[in-house]
Amino acid sequence: MNKKGFTVLEIVIVAVFASLLFLLFFIQKSNLDAMRRDDDRKTAINAMYYALEESFYKEHHYYPEFISEDNIKVIDPALWTDPNGHNLGDPESSYSYEAANCKNGKCKEYTLKTTLEKEDTYTKYNRN
Repeated sequence: MNKKGFTVLEIVIVAVFASLLFLLFFIQKSNLDAMRRDDDRKTAINAMYYALEESFYKEHHYYPEFISEDNIKVIDPALWTDPNGHNLGDPESSYSYEAANCKNGKCKEYTLKTTLEKEDTYTKYNRN
């Protein structure tokens, strides 16, 4: 007598193989999502950096003590918010701006940073 169908062992092997494929897919998707968020963070820091250098500094010849969309108006307001929904200046934000050599709110130096998930901290320093 000839029976058609799958054995329990064949079904288990296919189930294990399918589970491994799903696991690999979700791990890779998680890595790609983290890399996309890191790219978004770098884009925001670069936008802030170029706004400070090409717009603010060229007009005022100093850097501000604090930055926000109120004094740096040339970039998209959405870039002030990190991928986790925290604005620059919030303690939980992955973005930070640190001014240095300041006198009366006019600074000679600054550091812009963002904490990345898949790479080391991304940092930009004043150019002038």
